[in-house]
Formats: sequence, C-alpha cells, structure tokens
Amino acid sequence: MAAKERDESQEYVLKTAKEHDVKFIRLWFTDILGVLKSFAITVEELEVALEEGMGFDGSSIEGFARIDESDMVALPDPNTFQLLPWRPQEHHAVARMFCDILKPGGEPFIGDPRYVLKRNLKRAADLGYTFYVGPELEYFYFLDSKSTECLDAGGYFDMTPLDAATDLRRETVLTLEEMGIGVEYSHHEVAPSQHEIDMRYTDALTMADNVMTYRLVVKQVALKHGVYATFMPKPVFGINGSGMHVHQSLFKGDRNAFFDPNDKYYLTKEAKWYIAGLLKHAPEITSVTSQWVNSYKRLVPGYEAPVYLSWARRNRSDLIRVPEYRPGRENSTRVEFRSPDPACNPYLTFSVMLAAGLEGIEKKYEVPEPVEENVYEMSEQERQSRKIATLPASLWEAVQLTEKSAVVREALGDHVFDAFIKNKKIEWDQYRTQVTDYEIKKYLSIL
Repeated sequence: MAAKERDESQEYVLKTAKEHDVKFIRLWFTDILGVLKSFAITVEELEVALEEGMGFDGSSIEGFARIDESDMVALPDPNTFQLLPWRPQEHHAVARMFCDILKPGGEPFIGDPRYVLKRNLKRAADLGYTFYVGPELEYFYFLDSKSTECLDAGGYFDMTPLDAATDLRRETVLTLEEMGIGVEYSHHEVAPSQHEIDMRYTDALTMADNVMTYRLVVKQVALKHGVYATFMPKPVFGINGSGMHVHQSLFKGDRNAFFDPNDKYYLTKEAKWYIAGLLKHAPEITSVTSQWVNSYKRLVPGYEAPVYLSWARRNRSDLIRVPEYRPGRENSTRVEFRSPDPACNPYLTFSVMLAAGLEGIEKKYEVPEPVEENVYEMSEQERQSRKIATLPASLWEAVQLTEKSAVVREALGDHVFDAFIKNKKIEWDQYRTQVTDYEIKKYLSIL
C-alpha cells in the first residue's frame, strides 16, 4: 500500500472509530493451521498501532509446533477496519482489523500466512495477472458441539418449513453484508442440517480475510441462537461432507485471461495450462487444501467428493469443473477446484492453488481431454487405461507427497513449509495412536 494511500486509510479509521464511539479494536491474524487469533487494544492505542504495530508473543502463529518464541509485531491493515455487528453498537462499540505480522525490525515475518499469500499474488502480478477467487463454504448446524444431532431433515435447495436454520442463514447473510462482505447465494445443501452461503467473487487476499470472517460470523450467529455451527469436513458417517469448492480465474487488467471466444471450450491457452497445472500438482497440494485427518473421511468416492484427477464442463464427479460459458458473461469464465474443504487455511490454500496453476502456465503443461462420463462408475481398469489417477487417501499419504514437492515449498517458503509439515506429522501421530469406537465395536468382542 502506497504511503499516501495508507495515510488516508488511517485517517478514515481514526475518524470512523471516533464517530462510532469505538472503545476496543480486535487485532486479528491467522496461525499456520488457519486458526483465527486475536488480541484487543483500546482506542487510545489505535493511532500508535496503525503507525508502529503492537508487539505480541510470536509462538501463537505456529500451530501445534512451537518454533518461534520471539516477539512479533502485529501491524493492522487499515483497509480491513470493520465494526463487529454482534457487539454493542451504541456505546463502546468493538471493531476489528486484520494484521500483517512483522519482525521487531519492521520486515515481514515469513511465517505469516497472509504474507505467504501476498508473496504468491506478487508472483502472479509480475506475470501480469490478478488472481480472483469465489469459494463456496459448506457447514453443518448441530444442537451443540458435543453431538451431531441435526436441526432439520432438509436436502439440496429444499425450501423446508421456516425453521431455526432459515433464520440463522438470513441473519448470517445480513451480518456479513454489514461487515462489507458481499453475498451471492445462500441455500440448504445436500445433507440434513447442511448449509452453504456463497460470497461474491473478489481478489484472493480480500477473500482470504473474508473466509476467516465468514467462519467466525457463522459460528457467532449460531451461538447467539443456542446452536453450534461446524466446518468439520466430515462430521457424520454416511452422508455428504462439507466442501469448499473454489472458483478461480486470472485477469489481465479488465480482461479475463481464461476466456477465448474462438475455442470450443471458450478457454484460452493460459486457462488450459492453468487446469493442467492444478491437475498435475493436485496430489501434492492436498495436505494444504484438505489439512486435517478428518478431511480424508470426506475425500472418498461417492458423496459428491472429487477424488479423481480429471476435468470436465458438466460432470460434478471430476476434480476440476469448468462451468459452461453463457454469452455476455465472458468475465465469468473460471475454473472450479472441488477438493478443498472449509476447515483449511485460506491464505495457504489460495497460495498453493495459484502456484500449481502458474506452474502450468509457465511450463505450458498439456491439458488432458475432459472426462464428461461419471468417473465413479468406471472400472478400475478403465480409469487406469485413461490415466485417471486419484488424490491421496489419508493425511499421512498427502503429507508424504507434499514433503517432496518443490512447488509447495516454493509457494509456502521454507519456514511455513517446514512448520506445516511438522504440524501435520504431530497430528497424524496423535490420530494413529488413538483407540477409536470403531475398533472397540469391531474387535473387542471377537479378539
């Protein structure tokens, strides 16, 4: 942000805080695992915070694997200043700002996921591109955080009788819009008590901040109504899990770099190279886009979860879908990557998807033919003959692929890459040493 622009933004923040009688400002940032972190300052500290940042303990950025115990500085981004609608508005209001994490000397901290995304967006900008994304985050409402008891028995796009979930969705959309986040759709999803609210397409950095806000708002509104919202990828066996399909495109100025009116698929060479990059590197970025043990309970054939490395226009069983072109909607030409889930770290997920796509563009990867048939219904032999591979089947398998990936290491940078791998190995070890209910039920009475 240019100095003049930052000065103007800071003036706006100070003026708005005064007008709305803001007393507390929450400074938000994200750890390596995508968990939202926060500490509050009073309005008296706001000017100093905007100029110099506020010091805090850097170990909170590292997830499970504590590496940096040193002090860090959280520098608020004035463009992200918003009042929190669920806090008092009349007297002593509360606002929030996302922060960039710096070292005490003022240089960016390479372990900050927001910085990682900024670095990848600069790589795209150096090639002349702006990266736009539109994620669709699904989630469940349950009666509380200790069970998976549903609020309704509705299905995809059902107009169920007016119930708690309808009001919850409505209030969530209104709260998001109050915070400056545009919403396109909200509807009931396939599984009982499963819902989706789609945010309006925007640049990737704004969207990563919006995803963090969205997850908090969904949970906050649910809590206010005495229920629990979860973004856990697969909370209930036997029904669809929750995904985060990510629509993405590259623009050159005002022109969509993916649209070609003369191509039979209406796709430019860059779009095809980008798709090829995503397909080729999908297995090695999966530990980032689907980063929890539970993510792989969702990534199984059936249940609309994409596990096969193929692309198509109409087929929803493929990993990548290119929504069909509609005349007059050239700027809507985009690629939908369907494997990520809503419990990922959006800063890192957008980074590795972009890196995979740019790798395809820079190296001009050849895209395979689209697969319009249902890949689930093909025999194993047919999939092999058509060279349709699959995503990793467990977190451990995914981490091993990521560990060997030059593309992911470059996208995340050494610090985040090493810390992320370390975190995921800790999680896998904690998981594999557990004795589960499944094992007790299955084995105790017969062994």
